Amino acid sequence: MHSLVVESLNTGVILVDADYNLVYFNHFMQSHPALKSPDILGKNLFSVFPELPKSWMTRKLQSVVMLDSPAFSSWEQRQYLFKMQHTRPITTSNEFMAQNISMLPIKSDKTKNEVDHICITVEDATDVCFYQEKLKLTLAELERSNRTDGLTQIANRRYWEERFNTAFLSAVRYNEELSLILFDLDKFKIINDKFGHQAGDKVLIESAALIQSMLRQHDVFGRYGGEEFAILLPNTGLRGAYELAERIRVAFENQIVEYKSFNIAATLSLGVVSYHSGIRNYDDMLTRADMALYESKRSGRNKTTVYQAS
Repeated sequence: MHSLVVESLNTGVILVDADYNLVYFNHFMQSHPALKSPDILGKNLFSVFPELPKSWMTRKLQSVVMLDSPAFSSWEQRQYLFKMQHTRPITTSNEFMAQNISMLPIKSDKTKNEVDHICITVEDATDVCFYQEKLKLTLAELERSNRTDGLTQIANRRYWEERFNTAFLSAVRYNEELSLILFDLDKFKIINDKFGHQAGDKVLIESAALIQSMLRQHDVFGRYGGEEFAILLPNTGLRGAYELAERIRVAFENQIVEYKSFNIAATLSLGVVSYHSGIRNYDDMLTRADMALYESKRSGRNKTTVYQAS
């Protein structure tokens, strides 16, 4: 009766002796190609299953015998020990069954006080692994969407401000250079009114892509609101920030956005400011960049203005 129960389990069972020779395996384990041979019993576990991590598993099995205590391995530590096919060939990209492994000490009637066999159980954890992976991907996508502007796929205002605050505190503490470029599209309402909001959206999308391609990996480019954008430049002084702002302004001026039968051109007005000891917090720095941006607009647009303390 006991053997019938073990044979019908939806869990793999392998029994090895103290020398790790194969004594028994149940029906579940017969799906492993190595166990198809009729004379497999009596052979060493590691010769039957060459995929096993021998050094690691030997330590585990030794601890079971010496300490008379179970040992375990979850799919999160090692996805599998035995290369067995799973029942989800379509919905998961994993080639082999994810497994939870238990190694249990067994004492026979002959050696009641000594462990002379080890029972290895193999639980199919493919479903758990599959749904955990999906959950991780979903959470990662949720995190990405929480910090990304839906239209332009750059940083949204909340995430950008978080990064700005962190960078500002670092600049203050370590006396680092930090610059900010604030800009918006000139007369963007005219583009929307003349060509439609879909055309305006395409201008924003292509403009963001153009500018992103001109930045370093650690620069932080975000949509501050509507047609207004901001670029945070760590370890960059005023001169470098101004030169970048001018390159952006010229590249943007030369960009043509095609929408239906229209070729749409636009310009930018930009304000530049760099951190110095007179700036008290990142809001103060942002206000000064906004003042420089306003001056660019007031003096004719399509211009870069550096904030002057006077």
